[in-house]
Amino acid sequence: MSKRPLKNRDVNWLYFNERVLLEATDKSTPLLERLKFLAIFSSNLDEYFKVRISRLRQLKSVDKSLRKKLVSKPNKTLKFILSKVDEQQEMFGKIIQDVLLSLKKEGVHLKSLDELSEEQKATLPELFETIAKDCTVLNSIDSTKLKDGKIYLILQTSETEFVTVYVPTDKHPRFIKLPSNEDHHYLFLEDLIHANLNTILPNMEVIGCYAIKMSRDAELYLEDELMDNELVEIIYKSLSKRSSGQPTRLLYNKLMPEALRESIQSKLNLSEVDMMPGGKHHNLSDFFSFPNPLENKSLSYPTLPALDHAILSKTENLFEEIRKKDQLVHFPYQKFDMVEKFVLNAANDPSVTTIKMSLYRIAKTSELSNALLKALKNGKKVTLFVEAQARFDEENNIKWGRIFEENGAKVFFSVPNIKVHSKILMVEREKDSKIQRFAFIGTGNFNSKTAKLYCDHGLFTANKKITGDLAQVFAVLEKKIIVPKLKRLLVSPFNTRITFLDLIENEIENAKAGIPSGIMLKMNSLEDSKMIKALYKAAEAGVEVRLLVRGFCCLVPKPKDELGSTEKPIYITSIVDRYLEHGRIYWFSNGGDEKMFMGSADWMTRNLDHRIEVLVPILDEDVFSELKDILQIQLNDNVKARILDATDTNRKVVREPKEKSVRSQYAIYDYLKTKLDENR
Repeated sequence: MSKRPLKNRDVNWLYFNERVLLEATDKSTPLLERLKFLAIFSSNLDEYFKVRISRLRQLKSVDKSLRKKLVSKPNKTLKFILSKVDEQQEMFGKIIQDVLLSLKKEGVHLKSLDELSEEQKATLPELFETIAKDCTVLNSIDSTKLKDGKIYLILQTSETEFVTVYVPTDKHPRFIKLPSNEDHHYLFLEDLIHANLNTILPNMEVIGCYAIKMSRDAELYLEDELMDNELVEIIYKSLSKRSSGQPTRLLYNKLMPEALRESIQSKLNLSEVDMMPGGKHHNLSDFFSFPNPLENKSLSYPTLPALDHAILSKTENLFEEIRKKDQLVHFPYQKFDMVEKFVLNAANDPSVTTIKMSLYRIAKTSELSNALLKALKNGKKVTLFVEAQARFDEENNIKWGRIFEENGAKVFFSVPNIKVHSKILMVEREKDSKIQRFAFIGTGNFNSKTAKLYCDHGLFTANKKITGDLAQVFAVLEKKIIVPKLKRLLVSPFNTRITFLDLIENEIENAKAGIPSGIMLKMNSLEDSKMIKALYKAAEAGVEVRLLVRGFCCLVPKPKDELGSTEKPIYITSIVDRYLEHGRIYWFSNGGDEKMFMGSADWMTRNLDHRIEVLVPILDEDVFSELKDILQIQLNDNVKARILDATDTNRKVVREPKEKSVRSQYAIYDYLKTKLDENR
């Protein structure tokens, strides 16, 4: 096999975020939804600078000889990234103007100060009264005084001198409602402050006003080899570092005079690469909270109420139904309360003795947490594995872990150097002096809020081979054993990688022998070089490889004119739509005896080697057929799917003239609704 290239993951991520931005350009997307895609793009970019750009900056400081060993060129990569981000920001600005102009035609106005009527200007001092006390004034600043991700106004008092005002978006709405006799008018909070500077600084002449925002390193650099409780305490105490970590970007209004910009850069001790020009307003992820004062339903996506499950919704005895047959659930298409009901049933069932569960991102308030507390109150043995290193959710996870602990649960926090990313739940019942095990294994977090936004799948099963394996996984997490004995489950870092490599090699051998072969994979991200090289090898051997990758993808598909005589093209698409695609499904032809797995692991090195991940084989024929149907619907998407090619063009899949339109997220909803209707 000839040596094949890999895409840089940090660069390729920008093309994923570009797909989000392209949804905001799509005129067929409702206006308020286009605004939300702009918010998602902005939020994604903020996190990117806090995490990935921070990493590149760390690499820059590494000794050059060591960087060569790492095969890393952070300076060149960073330069390209900043150039691409600048290009996307220009595009972002144009789209925002287009969307706001279109909203204006509908009667919703986000106004600038110079667009206000005299009557509206007269109301600004009164509107400002409740805000003034929270607008902290900093007469001198250094980089430690600027909070991560918050908006500040730089008030220019001379060519190079300035004072700084904090914009209190944590205490007040970002969009201020203005009085109006017709339509609906709003003003940015920072513009309201700008209009009332004489109240904040009555004795100071301000000659310019410009918004800035600081992004900081969001990684928590922790010491190795710490015990659970030590690690939790260190993480908890380290959270404050996020507001004072190393700066990774200062976003500023590009209209700011050069002398003032250089003065700010100097006083904040920033380098030129830290300074990034932007528009007049920052933190446009706040468009998530933009008001919707109209009754016009065409401005948002049509309502898709979550469906009942065809089988589980009709029974009070979930355990009996699951014992008879595996059951598959799909969020957000179906109600997440099936999981909540399962845990609540366990909490109230006298036969249930034990509940074990992994929690990666815990909702701040949820019926699931209440059900676990109820189980503890009812005397069940509850063992929970709480991930204390889930980025941006550490504080909430640790808080809930302690609440569960105080109520009698056995709580295990993070294992040093490895995250528990699996989505697993096991219930043990004692019936006729025998232990019955029931399991739920999913692709998404046990979180009722994200279950309304993320496309995920989960399997309820009482299959003894699966539940026996899952008991082994929990024994590892409880530190009772070091290596699990597995018969069915794929569990990282133990057997996931080797099993997938064996499955790919099997397809290669089948293709060479003239036996039907094929691979269909859906995941969030594809980065691991060994897995990618195995897919290259499979395609060169004539295996049909079809991929669906939501985020970054480091595999480089060959153009058709470069394919070898027996080689098959690797075809990759990506879907960005109203929900976030989050499921991981892996299908292999296996000479006609098809195999399929579903679970928490992407094909990234961290998911294969450095996290506890669980993938479950689909053994039930009906469940297998249903999940494969859903995968096929997504692979056939010709409305929202974009092609991931060697040149990152993000071009849309072209529908043939007589080809049926398939918008997969709506088609899956219809598919599940039909199954529900058939079972009524």
